[in-house]
Amino acid sequence: MPLPRLRGRRALAALASLGAAAATVLAGPAIAHADGNDAPAYHEYVALGDSYTSSSGFANLPDTSYVPLGCAQSVNDYPHQVAALLDVDKFTDASCGGATTDDFTGTQSVLGGSNAPQFDRLTATTDLVTIGIGGNDIGLVGLATTCIEDSLTGKSCKKHYTSGGTDQISAKIAAAEPKLEAAIDGVRARSPQARIVLVNYLDAVPDNGKACFPRVPILSNTDMAWFTAKFKEMNAMLATSAAGAGADLADTYTPTIGHDACKAPTTRYVEPLTILSLNPVGSLSVPLHPNVSGANAQSQIVFDRIRQG
Repeated sequence: MPLPRLRGRRALAALASLGAAAATVLAGPAIAHADGNDAPAYHEYVALGDSYTSSSGFANLPDTSYVPLGCAQSVNDYPHQVAALLDVDKFTDASCGGATTDDFTGTQSVLGGSNAPQFDRLTATTDLVTIGIGGNDIGLVGLATTCIEDSLTGKSCKKHYTSGGTDQISAKIAAAEPKLEAAIDGVRARSPQARIVLVNYLDAVPDNGKACFPRVPILSNTDMAWFTAKFKEMNAMLATSAAGAGADLADTYTPTIGHDACKAPTTRYVEPLTILSLNPVGSLSVPLHPNVSGANAQSQIVFDRIRQG
């Protein structure tokens, strides 16, 4: 969908962000990496986000260096990998499973403890911030679970969420947009020199419900197509939010099409909605979340976007 024209304060913020990014690229030497690629030199990187940021499979040892164990943050999530690729001097991964935009400024309760407000990790010297958030604001996993439950009883989750002529999920997506823009503004207020990269959600579900059988309970083609449409609508909202608030967008969705949860274990980047998924290449993973292969793909896409300057 076309991105909105920036006006007033948003236009100034976008120009300021572009100027800061350009200054960062021009100020320091590029870093040469083992793969032969160069990237702008960043010194203090903070990652913010939910489980699509923090997760890459339970079999990878959880990292409690930055967040409590209950956040289920993986040592191989994409922020950890990007930080290594950039060879930053200081790295903080504040991402936590179950996080919403409210947890950027508020304490998040997790199993066995609490995660401090994610914005607390930002400083005046932070020069790179990635943000991966929004799915929990609209209740993405709960929506998927409801669709599966409805399919088992012969009901339609599309009808469930659109009864009365109002699409409840579209309404939640629309309500999340100003929260995302406010989050980007909040990062900029705390770290005015930072380049801000908003990361969307990689491909998780196909249009055809029958493509999932028997890996997950079968959904009607109508319901699966509707769910996929809501997923795409969420990603479109993230793109609009990034443009409106003057942040860069790292599109992990388009390059990962064809690696959704309904594909074979050696192909998929997201695990199917089962109790637990044991993937020979992706380890023991959270259902409907990135596995190791997915986190690897995310990291390369995000790194490539940062490298563009």
